[in-house]
Amino acid sequence: MGLLFRWLMRLSAALILMLVLGAGLIYFLASQSLPDYDKDIALPGLSAPIEIVRDNANVPHIFGSYGASDEDVFFGLGYAHAQDRLWQMTILRRTVQGRLSEVFGRRTLEVDSLLRRLDLYRLAQQSVPDQDAGTQAALIAYSAGVNARLDEINASALGRGAPEMFLFNAPIAPWQPADSIALMKLLALKQSGQIQDEVLRARVTLMLDDPSRLLDILPDAPGTGMTALPEYTALFPGLKRYAEASDMPSTALSPFSDRGFAGASNVWAALPNRSAAGGTLLANDPHMELSAPTLWYLARLELATGGVIGATMPGIPAVMAGRSENMGWGTTASYVDDQDIFIEKMNPENHEEYLTPNGYKRFKSRPSIIQIKDAQPVTLILRWSENGPVMPGSLHGLSTVTPPGHIASLAWSALSPADTSMTAAINLMRSQTVPEAIAIGEQYIAPSQNLVLADHNSIALKTVGAIPQRDAQNQNQGRLPNQGWRRENRWQGRAPYAANPQFINPRGGILGNTNNKLLQRPFPNHVSYNWGDTQRVHRWRKLMQTRQVHTRDSFIEAQLDTVSYTARTILPLIGADLWFTSSAAPEGSPARQRQIALRLLSEWNGEMNEHMPEPLIYAAWLRALQQRLIIDELGPLASEFRHVEPLFIERVYRNVDGAAAWCDIRQSAPRETCTELAQLALDDALVWITERYGPALEALRWGDAHQARQDHEILGEIPILRFFVNIRQSTSGGDNTLQRGLSSGLGPDPFQNVHAAGYRGVYDFSDPDSSVFITSTGQSGHFLSRHYDDMAQLWRRGEYIPMSLDADLARAAAVGITRIQPRQN
Repeated sequence: MGLLFRWLMRLSAALILMLVLGAGLIYFLASQSLPDYDKDIALPGLSAPIEIVRDNANVPHIFGSYGASDEDVFFGLGYAHAQDRLWQMTILRRTVQGRLSEVFGRRTLEVDSLLRRLDLYRLAQQSVPDQDAGTQAALIAYSAGVNARLDEINASALGRGAPEMFLFNAPIAPWQPADSIALMKLLALKQSGQIQDEVLRARVTLMLDDPSRLLDILPDAPGTGMTALPEYTALFPGLKRYAEASDMPSTALSPFSDRGFAGASNVWAALPNRSAAGGTLLANDPHMELSAPTLWYLARLELATGGVIGATMPGIPAVMAGRSENMGWGTTASYVDDQDIFIEKMNPENHEEYLTPNGYKRFKSRPSIIQIKDAQPVTLILRWSENGPVMPGSLHGLSTVTPPGHIASLAWSALSPADTSMTAAINLMRSQTVPEAIAIGEQYIAPSQNLVLADHNSIALKTVGAIPQRDAQNQNQGRLPNQGWRRENRWQGRAPYAANPQFINPRGGILGNTNNKLLQRPFPNHVSYNWGDTQRVHRWRKLMQTRQVHTRDSFIEAQLDTVSYTARTILPLIGADLWFTSSAAPEGSPARQRQIALRLLSEWNGEMNEHMPEPLIYAAWLRALQQRLIIDELGPLASEFRHVEPLFIERVYRNVDGAAAWCDIRQSAPRETCTELAQLALDDALVWITERYGPALEALRWGDAHQARQDHEILGEIPILRFFVNIRQSTSGGDNTLQRGLSSGLGPDPFQNVHAAGYRGVYDFSDPDSSVFITSTGQSGHFLSRHYDDMAQLWRRGEYIPMSLDADLARAAAVGITRIQPRQN
C-alpha cells in the first residue's frame, strides 16, 4: 500500500511539473510577440526618420523628422497597427476576402460564401485607381509600414506576431492598398440594416391576417409618413403564409448584423454662443458590437497640415473620429436607405437567364473556390444581375419571401467598383474648416454617415454617402423586396450630393443626432423610412435645452446619461390600471411579488443604474409583454423581435388606429384586455427573475444582468483561456438610453450588453488640449499585454483620458519611444 501511495505521489508530482512546464512554455511562446515599444530600428520604406512616441495610455504619437513626408507618418501608423492588432487586421481581411474557412474549417463556410457573393474584395481592388494621388500614396506607405513589421517578425522570430498564430495556422500575405479599402467596405456591411428590415417587413406581411396592423409592429418614426404599402402577396402571389426561423451564420466572426445590431451612435455639437468658455464643442460615441479588443485604436498623426488625434480602425490609415487643431468630426449611422432586395424572375427554359425590362438576359457569372481546413474545397458560382449580386435564401430569411422560379439580388451603394470613401476619409483629416470638410464629403460612398463637424466658429451636420435615386413610381418605395424586371423599380444612379441632409450653424446653437429621423421629405427624396432611434433623441433634447450654455463636462454628462425616456413614457401606460389597485396578499405569493415590483417601479425615475433593481424588473416586464402581444399573430417570427419596440407598445396601449387589438389572444374564446395582458406579463417576468436571480426583488442589481460582453472572437470560446481573454463588466444604461448598451435579446442572459460605445470623445475648442477620449478595452490586442484591458474599467466608470496634441505631454511618462530610420533594401 505504501509503495502504491509513493508511486501515486510521484505521478502526481510529475503531472503537476508537466503542467507547470507546459504553461511556462505557452507563456514564453505567447510573450515573444509582445511588442517592444522602446527601441531604435532601421526599416525599408521610409524617406526620412520617424518617431512613434507611446504616451502613458499606449496611444502612439507619430512624428516625422525634418524632411519627412505625410507618407512616412502613414508608414508609422501601419507599423503601430501591426504591432498591436496584427491578428485583428488579418482576420478582418480574411473576413472581407471570404477566406476564414482556410483557418477555421467548415464553421465559417457560410460566412465565406456570403462574402464571396458580395465580391467586396474584388470591388476594392478595382477602386484603388479611383483614389486621388495623395490617398494612393498614403495607402502604399501604410501598407509598407505593416509589411515592415511582418518582415521584422519573421527576421527576429517574434512569436509569429500574435499568440493566436500558434493556435491557428493563418499565413499572412503582405498588406496591399486594396486591403484597406476592403475593410472600409466591411465596415459598411457591419453598419447596414436596411435589408434586414425590408425582408422582415415582407415576412410580417405574410403572417398578418390584418395588413393594417403592419405599421403597429413595424411603425414609421413619428412625423408625417407613409400609411400604406401594397400587400406582398399582391406582388408575388402564391407565397406561403407562414414563418420560418432565418438561417444566418451564428459565428462571432460573421459581419452580418442581426436586425437592430447595425451601426448606431450619438453625436452633438455646440456653437461658441452656447459654450461657457466661448469655443465650439463636439461629442461623439459610435456604437458597434463589443469585442476584445475593441474595433477602435487611438492614434495621433503629425501631418503637414497639423496634428490629428482620435479613433482609427486597424487596417485603415485614417482617423475616423477625432480632431485636429482646427477641426473636430464625429459620425453616426445615417440609416440612409441604400440597400434594396430585388426578386429576379428566372427564365423557366434556361436558369442562366433572368427577366429584365428588355427581355431575358444571362447572369454574369464566374466560379470561386473556397479552400476549407481539413475538408474538400467548395466551388461557388457567383452570379450578378443588373441589379446586383444574387444572394442565397439563408440571408436574413430571404428564402421565405422568394417565390418558386425566382431568386433574390441585392442593390447596395457599397458595391461600387469606383469607391472613393477612403479618399474622403484621408482628406477629411487635412481639412481646416467646416465648408472644406463638407465639400470633401461628396467623395464618400459607403458607409453612409451623418458627419458632424466643428471648427473654431462653426458647426454642421451633413449626411455623406451615396443615396440611391429611385423612380417616383417605384412599386413599394424600397420598403419591400421588389420585382427586379420592372423599370420603375430599378435604381437610377446616385442622388445629387447637394440634396443630402445638411444643417449649418442652427439658430439654437446646438445640433446633433442619435440615429433619429432627420427630416420629412416625400418619396423619392425621403432619405429613409427606417431610422435607428425614436427614443434617445427626446432625452438628448431635454439635456441640451435645460442649459443656456454647455461645457465639456456637460457634454460628458450627456454621453453618460442613463435615464430611459422609454421607461418614463411606457410604464405609466402599461401600469395605468395596476398601480395601487390590488388587495393585500401573503408574503411570498405571486400577488405580493407583483405588489412589490409595482411599488418599486412607481417610485423609480427611469434611471438605468447598474446598482438598482428597477431597471431589471422593467426590462423583463416589457420583454415578456411584447412576447405575449405578438406570439399568437406572428408565431415563430416573434423570435425575430429580439428587442422591445417602444413605438409598438405605445401604439397598443394608446390604442392608436385600433392597435389595442394586439391584446386579444386570437386562440382563446374570451376577449383579453391590455390591462390583463400587462398583469400576466409582469407575472411572467417575476417568475423568470425569481428563477434566475432569486425572489428578493429589492436586492436585484441591473448590472448583474446587464454585463458588458467584450469577448475575444476566437479565443473567447476556448475553455480556461476564455477567462483570460474575455472582458465582462457590470454596466449601467440600456437599449434606449444615451449611454446605450444594447442587450443581446437571446439565451438565458438576454440583457447582456453586447452593442455599445466602443469609443467616446469630447472635444473643446476653447481649450483643445482639454479634450478627452476613451475606448472600451485598450490599445493592445495581445492578452498578455497590460494594455489589453487597461482602459476597460475607466470606460465602465465613465472616465476618460486626455486628448492632447502637445508633443511634450506625449513624451512625459511615455511607455516607450520607437525611432525608425530609413534602410535601403
